[in-house]
Amino acid sequence: MTSIPSSVLGPLVYPPQTHGPKSNKTHETLRDSSPEKSALDSWPPVDSKNVIYEMNTVPTHHSGRTRRPSAITRTSSATNVGGEENPKVSTPPDTNSLARVSGTSLPVLPFGSANPSVSKLAEKQCRRNSIIQFIALCWCIYVEGWNDGSTGPLLPVFQRDYHIGFSIVSLYFVSNCAGFMIAAAVNVWLNDRVGLGKIMVLGAVCQLAAYIMQAPGPPFAVMVIANAFAGFGMSLQNAQANGYIGSLKKNMRTKIGIFHATYGLGAFTSPFAATYFSGTKHWSFHYLISAIMAVSNTLALILVFRLKPMDQLLAEAGQDPDEANTSKDNNFRQIFGLKAVHLLAAFSLIYIGIEVTLGGWIVTFVIHERGGGHSAGYISSGFFGGLTLGRIGLMWFNKLVGEHRVIFIYSLITIGLEITIWFVPSIIENAVAVSFIGLVLGPMYPILVSQASRVLPRRLLTVCLGWITGIGIAGSAALPFLTGLLSSRFGIRALQPLLVTMMCAMLIIWAFVPKSIRRVD
Repeated sequence: MTSIPSSVLGPLVYPPQTHGPKSNKTHETLRDSSPEKSALDSWPPVDSKNVIYEMNTVPTHHSGRTRRPSAITRTSSATNVGGEENPKVSTPPDTNSLARVSGTSLPVLPFGSANPSVSKLAEKQCRRNSIIQFIALCWCIYVEGWNDGSTGPLLPVFQRDYHIGFSIVSLYFVSNCAGFMIAAAVNVWLNDRVGLGKIMVLGAVCQLAAYIMQAPGPPFAVMVIANAFAGFGMSLQNAQANGYIGSLKKNMRTKIGIFHATYGLGAFTSPFAATYFSGTKHWSFHYLISAIMAVSNTLALILVFRLKPMDQLLAEAGQDPDEANTSKDNNFRQIFGLKAVHLLAAFSLIYIGIEVTLGGWIVTFVIHERGGGHSAGYISSGFFGGLTLGRIGLMWFNKLVGEHRVIFIYSLITIGLEITIWFVPSIIENAVAVSFIGLVLGPMYPILVSQASRVLPRRLLTVCLGWITGIGIAGSAALPFLTGLLSSRFGIRALQPLLVTMMCAMLIIWAFVPKSIRRVD
């Protein structure tokens, strides 16, 4: 209890003056009901200048019921109205809830004691988890690039050993597209029910099964079916990996560029092995190397992601997951209602179609139209090598010019270079032009993913990217298959006018893609 002189408080205003018998009676009742001596007993004081007031925690004029601590702190009393006993509520001791500041008791908020060493240790562990997860995703996309880069040097071998023409060998691309499309639809359904970790492992197992089927050199029909399994598995992994990286809040654009550059690195290295095996009797042994890589990819995904959903993995990497990341509504209806999804999917369809068509058919074009030999398979490596360098080396230029604007510059350059391949009958010039086309084509897909992460709702980003990728992979079958049909009628020289037309269409579609941030989480 603290005593304060009345001179500090000013004139007496408490308690209010009472009038009449009724008020006096009430005054007496209140005074009698108090177990302690009330300040009203000495009211009014004789000398107001020297009087000492009692500052009580609970006003003494309250009744016995309202003077209870439970009435003030809202804690339960021993028994309730019905006579049943309530559980006792323990309160923390006053020493933990009060702080002495200038002699006055003040409540202290229950903050935990911060330990800088523990905080730094946790931050270091989160950073380590983030790096390991990103490396696992990069290895996953490297194996996918290895798969796609192997096709170009092996296409002439398929035609030679299976005795098939351009249109039949093009079915190899169609089956891969079918697997991608099915997986794109299944991914929308699986995303909220299974989670990233399990979906990634499922895709890796399907990809491994495809290589096991192809390694013995089976009939071409089995090769086509196996390629569908590979497309299914790669589509699931591609969608989840892009969705994970697109959901990052730190260094998202840089990691997207590195991630897709790793794809180009895989596509750059595989033609060296595929070209070597294409000159041997057991060319299908190339898929044994692919199978070994797929095994390591599956084990890495199991050990790193441990079948966990994306929210838990982001939390382990030090990022608080957004509540908007999960949606229980009809994802198909929401996706189809977004205009940006359709534009990005159309751009992806043509872009991936150009990438796979050029990387897959350029070797055949050089052999038939430019008189190239067995070493022409290395031209495919030059294309994917340029793709890798462009995705890393041109990141500064993308930021300088602006990601949306720079696509127009890259598209015009690719059109010009493709025209030179069309009209200049030189193997060296064609090889150099193909490499530079890969250089400027490379940054386009990472920019597409980055643009999608800005204009699409975060809660739908993973499924939207899966859908965009699935539609885009349709181009990887449609354009190569169309090239095969045209080549059967007009020869492989039809490749260049088809590519120039598709590049012009890609440029027009990008003009309608929104460039401002419209995402609503």
